[in-house]
Amino acid sequence: IPYLEFGGIPLRGLGQSHLNQSKFCYPRTARIAKMKTTPLNKLEEHFSEVSDPRIDRTKDHKLLNIISIAICAIISGAEGWVDIENYGKSKIDWLKTFLELPNGIPSHDTFGRVFALLDPKEFQDGFHSWVESIQKLTNGEVVAIDGKQLRGSKDGYLGKDAIYMVSAWAEANELVLGQRKVDDKSNEITAIPELLKILSLEGCIVTIDAIGTQTKIAKAIIDAGADYLLSVKDNQKKLHQEIAWLFEYDQRKNFKDAPYDHAETTDKGHGRIEIRECWSISDAGYIQSLKDAGKWKGLTSIAMVRSTRMTSKKTSIKTRYYISSLPSNAKHLLMVARRHWSIENELHWVLDVALKEDHSRVRKGHAAENFAVLRHIALNLLKQEKSAKGGVRAKQLQAAWNNDYLLKVLQAQ
Repeated sequence: IPYLEFGGIPLRGLGQSHLNQSKFCYPRTARIAKMKTTPLNKLEEHFSEVSDPRIDRTKDHKLLNIISIAICAIISGAEGWVDIENYGKSKIDWLKTFLELPNGIPSHDTFGRVFALLDPKEFQDGFHSWVESIQKLTNGEVVAIDGKQLRGSKDGYLGKDAIYMVSAWAEANELVLGQRKVDDKSNEITAIPELLKILSLEGCIVTIDAIGTQTKIAKAIIDAGADYLLSVKDNQKKLHQEIAWLFEYDQRKNFKDAPYDHAETTDKGHGRIEIRECWSISDAGYIQSLKDAGKWKGLTSIAMVRSTRMTSKKTSIKTRYYISSLPSNAKHLLMVARRHWSIENELHWVLDVALKEDHSRVRKGHAAENFAVLRHIALNLLKQEKSAKGGVRAKQLQAAWNNDYLLKVLQAQ
């Protein structure tokens, strides 16, 4: 047969012997056409702009292939560069169905060297672009922002402290939206504004712990078309004292002399009872009584949340205070305050327990920061795949054992 056509591309010179083979070879142009639709097509599209830090003579493996193999390996439970190399070698036949690997699987040294050199900002921007393409936030969605230390990234021998990463977590969609590393000798106050700049937050409610309760951060959230609920503690000492005094004064009168809204929830289980109460107020007189109220753009309400936890042995009470651009609605504010903690339970805890982030000894160059982004990619894909039962760790095991299931995870984007 002198002439065939594959996807509109002419295939010349194929004799009968080629067709009798179970896997006949296409010319290179046809193979390229075949590669255009792969399980990682969307990811590759958004990471294609990441600069390859290697000089030409060291490029035995394509950068996108290195990234793709690492993602598949981490989804399947890999925790370091040696794991990723071993995964690639054990799955090379399957990987070759959608990746061109003329030089085989990169060594663990190559994986480590490339991610140590890779520009972390470019890599994170590619991540954010990919997330925006696969999911749109719903109106009123809670976006929690918080920092996490990667404990294993500390290198005492080189005098290198463990790095902190600040991440944005979409609670309802169960997605990491973006991340930024906290600069050395700095704190989350500098990283949060940089993260806010890249996020599309219109219509969302941003929640941040007390360290992010800063006038510039509140302004950035409002300017982005979002609302905020910010925790107030002693880092804003004067504001904290004023709000605490207002609530204490009215609490002594059982909140009868002011237009407070109130809501209460009760949870029982695991040998304990937890009662959560919220009081909130939007009264202009109360808001204006705060000396620096005018500095907080969009400030509309203040709230107090009191949690009473009872077990057979003891009762503990914890009180938190908040400022918000949302109107006074105690039930809604209590719900938003509770949902902020999903970033601890659904992101940070899972990164540590399932993906073993705190145990990772990846440290060299930018490798720890870039490996954190790889974990976020893997976690987003695993969270979006809904057909399998069990948690993230159970899904990782299935992905490692079953290539068809791993394809499902990769296609959950």
